[in-house]
Amino acid sequence: MSIIYDIQDLSFSYTALSRLVLDGVNLSIAEGEVLSVLGRNGAGKSTLLGCMLRLMKPQGGQILLSGKKLGDMSEREISALVGYVPQTHIPTFGHTVFDFVQMGCASRIGLFSHPGKSERALTENALSEMGLEQLADRPYTEISGGERQLATIARAIVSRPQIVLFDEPTAHLDFGNQLRVLRIIKELSEKGFAVVFTTHNPDHAMLLGGSAAVLDRQGRLVSGKTEELITESVLKEVYGSDLKLKYIEEFGRKVCVYPNL
Repeated sequence: MSIIYDIQDLSFSYTALSRLVLDGVNLSIAEGEVLSVLGRNGAGKSTLLGCMLRLMKPQGGQILLSGKKLGDMSEREISALVGYVPQTHIPTFGHTVFDFVQMGCASRIGLFSHPGKSERALTENALSEMGLEQLADRPYTEISGGERQLATIARAIVSRPQIVLFDEPTAHLDFGNQLRVLRIIKELSEKGFAVVFTTHNPDHAMLLGGSAAVLDRQGRLVSGKTEELITESVLKEVYGSDLKLKYIEEFGRKVCVYPNL
């Protein structure tokens, strides 16, 4: 499988005198791979995604996207390869759900051009994949938070990028919608998309399998196969609590069990 992102010795701090949020991070992400990024609040998970999107400029190291230096690529080139789903998206204008999703085709359309039949077909397909066809003509401002999250995912995948970055996609969803988003992430991987998502919940990483990466408070990152990397000792170090991993025969996998309060 081809490597989509190759992150080499990446370092980042918000000011010259502040601590390194990312310190010598090395990471590669291949086609069709699911990578869960775990860490405490403030560990640098969102910052890592910001650097991968070139929204933030690292102080050291480099990022290669499909073999090209990220710093040498245009925004259009990056958006053609990378879809992004932020933690929250606050609606400003009352675009229809269809138009909101179709905006994700911007990298395919010329500066003074308009969406054509191809973009409309891609939009209809993305809405169908998220089960949002019945909401296509509804104003984006008038749908529920869960539906809005699904529309944002549809917009991220509408132009068929190579990889989709999710920043804590389940953080503001109820339990049912959390599971739905995790199923969507798994399905995207099975369709050939690479997926990176940040999460506070080790259960979500274990449920999806694939690969995992853990950021500590010093900005250092370790990565590996999820079942090998996520251990009780690692969870205790990351979260400062005696979390336990128990194998559930009925599920055929380990789950994270919280201690008594």
